Amino acid sequence: MPETVKAAPVSSADRIQVLDILRGFAVLGILIMNIQSYSMIEAAYMNPTAYGDLNGLNRWVWMLSHIIANEKFITLFSVMFGAGIALFTGKLDDRGAGSAAVHYRRSLVLLLFGLIHAYVFWSGDVLVWYSLCALIVYLFRRMKPKKLLIIGMIGFAIPSLLFLFFGGTMQFWPEEAAQNMSRDWWAPSADVVQKEIAAYQGGVMDQMEYRVHDSIGMHTFIFLIWGFWRSAGLMLIGMALYKTGVIAAARSKKFYLILMAIGFSVGLPLILIGLAENFAADWAIEFSMFFGSVYNYWGSIFMAAAYMSIIMLLFGAGRLPKAGRVFAAVGRMAFTNYLTQTLICTTIFYGNGFGLFGRVERTGQILIVFAVWAVQLIWSSLWLKHFNFGPFEWAWRSLTYMKPQPFKAKKY
Repeated sequence: MPETVKAAPVSSADRIQVLDILRGFAVLGILIMNIQSYSMIEAAYMNPTAYGDLNGLNRWVWMLSHIIANEKFITLFSVMFGAGIALFTGKLDDRGAGSAAVHYRRSLVLLLFGLIHAYVFWSGDVLVWYSLCALIVYLFRRMKPKKLLIIGMIGFAIPSLLFLFFGGTMQFWPEEAAQNMSRDWWAPSADVVQKEIAAYQGGVMDQMEYRVHDSIGMHTFIFLIWGFWRSAGLMLIGMALYKTGVIAAARSKKFYLILMAIGFSVGLPLILIGLAENFAADWAIEFSMFFGSVYNYWGSIFMAAAYMSIIMLLFGAGRLPKAGRVFAAVGRMAFTNYLTQTLICTTIFYGNGFGLFGRVERTGQILIVFAVWAVQLIWSSLWLKHFNFGPFEWAWRSLTYMKPQPFKAKKY
């Protein structure tokens, strides 16, 4: 009788450090945009004119955040999630352990964490999206990289096509529907703004009305027209890039230089043109929510490719080992660092903490981002000197394999 091979987590020896470095940069970078969601009304995330000062240094902070970060790091994070699925399931399949049961259990555990995160702490959660997409993406794992890339790009394209369709037909919408969308999503009145601010400056139960409402929207309509297609498409692209060695620093220096040049030369002009056109349109919902958003949507994937190339050039083949270990530690604890960003920021901004929601301008927000980065860069390295996993990674793995994983690092 053949010996049964038990499923087990990917060992530290099997990890590709540059993947952890990329994951670390991505989880730090997404805070640049998420800080706006933690600290300001929902509409301000998409429409910078909806709330807050947009002059002088505040304007520059917002513009640079939009150009450098908006959708770029979450794109990279999604790609890395797909690569992680390919790495994780591939190792299990290669050992003959079978990956289906473990993958689906792992995804459902992540779904549980995501639901708690979204409905109890912060409605901007992406873990629910990722866990649901992972259930589907897994079925494509054996495809050739070319097919994965093509299907991934088609999936990624669908939300932009839907937005162009919605924008093109908006003139035919009932007037009340257009007004409701503007009031609820884009440019709320002063009374609506003050009500949202008061809720988040209040206690947990005051916040729940908004958090639950927004989370339900994120997990239904927004997921169906945007979140699923974009996230799943990027995950498939990540699987393709992992299989071809692109995100494992396995390609030539020339390859990454060319990819970086293409990424910046296409992505940056697209984003800058979109920025100029949105300001020219005075951020009107008829343009900026639909046509005006497509520039950055497509620019983000090119910019993410450029960022990835920079990481490969800087840290590939063991270059800059000390700096690489610091960012790899953040990436190894990406789940914990993502969730602790929520715990830190909701404590700062929500009424159950310091209650600064709606009171911190964009210049102050970016300083908080830098402070959180410093904390996470330091604590991730220190933590992993003593423990094998971040606390949430340990809980995720232990629940996935239905037994406690070795938590404390061995001393030699």
